[in-house]
Amino acid sequence: MSPRSTPTRQATRSLSWLGFIILVLLAVLTGGVLWGGASFIPKLALDLEGGTQIILEAEVEDGSSVSQEQLDQAVSIIRQRVNASGVTEAEVTTEGGRNIVVAIPGVADQETRDRVTSTAKLSFRPVLVAGEPSNEFVGEDGQATPYPSPEPTVPDEPTASPTNASDDSWITPRLQQEYQAFDCDAERAEAANAPEDEAIVACEADGTVKYILGPVEVEGAHISDASAGMGQTQTGATTGQWVVNLEFDGTGAKAFADVTSRLTGAESPKNQFAIVLDGEVISAPRSQAVISDGKAQISGNFTEDSAKALADQLKYGALPINFTELSSNQISATLGSAQLEIGFITGLIGLLLVVIYTLFQYRLLGFVTILSLVIAAALTYLVIAILSWREGYRLSLAGIAGLIVAIGFTVDSFIVYFERIRDELRDGRGLESAVEAGWKRAARTIYSAKGINLLAAVVLYVLAVGNVRGFAFTLGVTTIIDVLVVVIFTHPMLQLLAKTRFFSSGHPLSGLDPEALGAVYRGRAQFRTPVSAKRSKIASSSKEAQKRQTIAERKKAELASTGSAKNDEKDS
Repeated sequence: MSPRSTPTRQATRSLSWLGFIILVLLAVLTGGVLWGGASFIPKLALDLEGGTQIILEAEVEDGSSVSQEQLDQAVSIIRQRVNASGVTEAEVTTEGGRNIVVAIPGVADQETRDRVTSTAKLSFRPVLVAGEPSNEFVGEDGQATPYPSPEPTVPDEPTASPTNASDDSWITPRLQQEYQAFDCDAERAEAANAPEDEAIVACEADGTVKYILGPVEVEGAHISDASAGMGQTQTGATTGQWVVNLEFDGTGAKAFADVTSRLTGAESPKNQFAIVLDGEVISAPRSQAVISDGKAQISGNFTEDSAKALADQLKYGALPINFTELSSNQISATLGSAQLEIGFITGLIGLLLVVIYTLFQYRLLGFVTILSLVIAAALTYLVIAILSWREGYRLSLAGIAGLIVAIGFTVDSFIVYFERIRDELRDGRGLESAVEAGWKRAARTIYSAKGINLLAAVVLYVLAVGNVRGFAFTLGVTTIIDVLVVVIFTHPMLQLLAKTRFFSSGHPLSGLDPEALGAVYRGRAQFRTPVSAKRSKIASSSKEAQKRQTIAERKKAELASTGSAKNDEKDS
């Protein structure tokens, strides 16, 4: 074995990586606390902290009703929206025949409210006219005067049949006057309800540009996926601006390819297509190439939060009906601090029982288990705190239950490993050799068990809703951390301890005493002949070894004993 691959060097490298990971996580969290609005204490969910309750009322015409199917669909979409940024465990339920109650942990900001209530109706329209947002002209008296609204007698029919959505024939005399008189601040709600098969007047979201837009050519319903990210140039360099990336389905991709084919090369502003969201133009990019792969990008004055909010709205679809906010108020925690304290006390009791058991069963070797649990707890805390800051994760009582259950699962890994080492010692190996051989045998078992745990957590997270998702999430996170700790802390610690005189000599308090474990094999393939003074002790050890034998080992011993007896008969 080369000096670079000795167990001691491997252990040192693994422990160094562990220290590096902890320092990086701690630095990220500390930086977030100092400059990013993070906190060293993870956010709590609705059941432990309380939050904001928003009651939404369906907007329906007089005499019409809302179907239960529409309400159920709206509940599903709103739940996906509010949980899109993380495991917030918001509660979304129906009330009566037309209301939806949304309970969100903490204080809901305006972006969260918009995320809940917005219909997110997206469409793509070609630009016919683009100009200043002003709706005034200078009269003969030198004063700024608003353009009058068009008279009812003004014609509203195209002068000629339009050949495509970019044809100027869509601009009727009435539409031209509406464009002149349109107030970008006061008439946005009217633009949101404009018909899709007609040209409309709309404004840029920030009110800087006013447009006449042709009919809808691509509907937002054909968007198959949406995500927020940093914009990139054609060379792959980052632009430093947040954008929303869109992917269309087959129908949308074909329609979008037709639009970009017509607009590319046209004169400005006819080479622009407007991305209209709820009556506002959020972006009007120029078509510089034909986009035939169905992948587009929305750019604008986005922040990280606004880009993610828009992507979530588009990804999870428009609400089947419109809602208005009927009321909003703060609600108290459904469980409160007493249950939180009980959860922590329960976890501490479980941890104490584990410590007692490991010290009783493994003597001083149990301190490796205790240190491993401390490392796992530190990593889990840092990860949960960072996820709470960056991804909006909130810790509920169910999530705390997942952390408590994870203590037992984590200790299982150590027990499997320690028992494999003991098996190797019973077979007569030295401690250093037993640690390496035991790890090879234990690693397969640990990986298989943790793989099943992780699979169960993923399936539960995907299929469940509410608090159960919080339990599944923490269970999955702790399973990954468990494997990490065993690989880069527990095993390296055993490699280093095997070099010490206390453990390598098999001290009775080490938990790795070969004689106490019933080992009968020593040295260079030689069995040690027991002396009479130790006959009773060896007999006791042999009985202990027989008890710890597996079924396969017992059968092998019985066959060996039978074969030996037959050989003795032949010799006689």
